[in-house]
Amino acid sequence: MRRPSLVYVLVLALLTALGTPATARASAALPRHALVGYLHASFANGSGYVRLADVPDDWDVINLAFGEPTSVTSGDIRFTRCPASECAGVESEAEFVAAIRAKQARGAKVLISIGGQNGQVQLTTTAARDRFVSSVSAIIDRYGLDGLDIDFEGHSLYLDRGDTDFRDPTTPVIVNLISALRTLTARYGPDFVLTMAPETFFVQVGYQFYGGAGSGDNRTGAYLPVIHALRDRLAVLQVQNYNSGPVMGLDGQYHFMGGADFPIAMTDMLKAGFPVARTGHTFPALREDQIAVGLPAAVNAGNGHLAPATVHQALTCLAWGRDCGGYALRGGPSPGLRGLMTWSINWDGYYGWEFQRSHRPFLDALP
Repeated sequence: MRRPSLVYVLVLALLTALGTPATARASAALPRHALVGYLHASFANGSGYVRLADVPDDWDVINLAFGEPTSVTSGDIRFTRCPASECAGVESEAEFVAAIRAKQARGAKVLISIGGQNGQVQLTTTAARDRFVSSVSAIIDRYGLDGLDIDFEGHSLYLDRGDTDFRDPTTPVIVNLISALRTLTARYGPDFVLTMAPETFFVQVGYQFYGGAGSGDNRTGAYLPVIHALRDRLAVLQVQNYNSGPVMGLDGQYHFMGGADFPIAMTDMLKAGFPVARTGHTFPALREDQIAVGLPAAVNAGNGHLAPATVHQALTCLAWGRDCGGYALRGGPSPGLRGLMTWSINWDGYYGWEFQRSHRPFLDALP
């Protein structure tokens, strides 16, 4: 873990003294360019179990995967650590808590991630909303965590017919999630780290289709109202640039996984902002320090894995505006881009830590 610079320490102290908005407080608590990874803490999937204490110190944010609901609409989130019968070498509860404290002492942030591929969460009622708040709080308090990552996938979020303004949503699963996240961030204060890891289908595809208009799928763009409502508290948006179909970028071209242009175009949409399809409204740009590029750590971790040199090309384009392969950045260069997110720490360890070893030095060299 890198030691914070004197400038960082002074800026953080000044922000605190001035009562800076919470989003700046939470962002300032992270390194300028962070390495974010998911740790399979509740399950095994062939990549091998990694004890939290054994996660290399180069990881700045560790998302514990996953907190999942007792049923799709209950709002009752549980985090159950992987049993020894499934995860060989799993640590004890006391060792796990001690590892969290050790990571935090070195400056890392440890978050609980809610959802994942199998954890469908639909807050259809205010009762489910309230149970979500209380159960997530219980997990955070039990382990003394630094924040929350929302990784809603599948059918967790959708838009009801007629819900066409992301600035003022009416669909219960959207409205209740926004309310729950506002309650949680208010409860834990300005240093609470809130991140989100949506798929491109729920964000960038909203440029072409929103809420089923033209596509027939009412999930398209469904994360946009949540992101927009929480943008004053959102530390990092780390869209999954993997397991995705082709997506139209701001250049009017479809971009496909497998090349540098995909994360370039997808990230540029977040930095520039974009019109939301058939609504007459524009999703406003995010700050560059709120954006991280999500990529799979290895070939078995997800579709869309990129070789290190290709990732570096994408980051060079996004940060400096160079080596963009003909793509023109609509949002301009982003030297303060937050960094990289990957699924997952376990898969990176399985492949000899190539992601970490390749990208940590590159991130450190960014402006």
